[in-house]
Amino acid sequence: MLYTVLVVLLILALIAALPRWGHSRSWGYGPSGAVGIALVVLIVLLLMGQI
Repeated sequence: MLYTVLVVLLILALIAALPRWGHSRSWGYGPSGAVGIALVVLIVLLLMGQI
């Protein structure tokens, strides 16, 4: 159950990090970098068997 929730949240964060809207064009790599870090942490936790 927790795995499914994390995957759904990660997909929503990936969609939100795309610079498609006018107000987010000046944000730079911040949102996509945060999503990348979250993805790396999730992969490490999966490999360690914590999730």
